[in-house]
Amino acid sequence: MSTYFAHETACIDDGSQIGDGTKIWHFTHVMRGARIGNSCTIGQNVMIASGAVIGNNVKIQNNVSVYQGVVLEDDVFCGPSMVFTNVVNPRSHVPRKDELLPTLVRRGATLGANCTVVCGREIGRYAFVGAGAVVVRDIPDYALVVGNAARIVGWMCECGVKLAGGLRPPARVTCSACGKIFECDSTEGARLRAASSE
Repeated sequence: MSTYFAHETACIDDGSQIGDGTKIWHFTHVMRGARIGNSCTIGQNVMIASGAVIGNNVKIQNNVSVYQGVVLEDDVFCGPSMVFTNVVNPRSHVPRKDELLPTLVRRGATLGANCTVVCGREIGRYAFVGAGAVVVRDIPDYALVVGNAARIVGWMCECGVKLAGGLRPPARVTCSACGKIFECDSTEGARLRAASSE
């Protein structure tokens, strides 16, 4: 049996799965069928729906709803009041529960405060979505995106520091903070990737 902490005001439905060391704070609702990994921090007033999947060491700040079809891999950060959706064209009077589109947030990505991720998108590994951005297309690994609609304005290290270079990924760049080396992978459509150990 897993050992996790849930504040007394949290509502944890039977049939949810919560990993060891996870902390769930005030007025949060974890629905039946939701899966949460180990060592996560789930803030105040968060809703995690049935069918949502959350990896290990994920941090979800206050006022976030993680809907059915959303998958957060390990080490994802969701900033305060950021928004996921799961239907592209909702109408109150038209049922569309069979039209849910999945959203995948890859390992280590950061979703800034008040950003919106329109469903059916993939956010790449260690990508960084700026506060208030609106994501309407897939975001590549390590990309820094801002604005409405979100556009690439640079590239980020795994440690969260902006890398030198412009809108296109540099051929090779070293993080000024941690020393990690990245290079452009032209086989992936000019995407940035961590360089192999030398």
